[in-house]
Amino acid sequence: MTTVTDLNQQSRQEIVQGYAARFVHSPNVTIAYWEVEAGAELPEHSHPHEQLTNVMEGQFRLEIDGESFLLEPGYVVEIPPDVPHAGMALTPCRLIDVFYPVREDYR
Repeated sequence: MTTVTDLNQQSRQEIVQGYAARFVHSPNVTIAYWEVEAGAELPEHSHPHEQLTNVMEGQFRLEIDGESFLLEPGYVVEIPPDVPHAGMALTPCRLIDVFYPVREDYR
């Protein structure tokens, strides 16, 4: 079965202050299309999902298991399952996260 989603018809969900996303879920993955306010902090957390983070616009500082990365458009980061990570938008950002398996908590 083919599914077509118009993200423009979805409302954004603010998951953490300053982090609002539209979500697409397939049977196997969740894709999050984030709009992040400059200065918004993402507290350290972990989850059982593999995560790929893609920076589309802006500058984002990501801490993964104690190591810091400055990310800009074109950067993609793989975060393994259960690894602590945190972040901060240094400028307004657009990010795309892909999670495997599906993030049921984002449905």
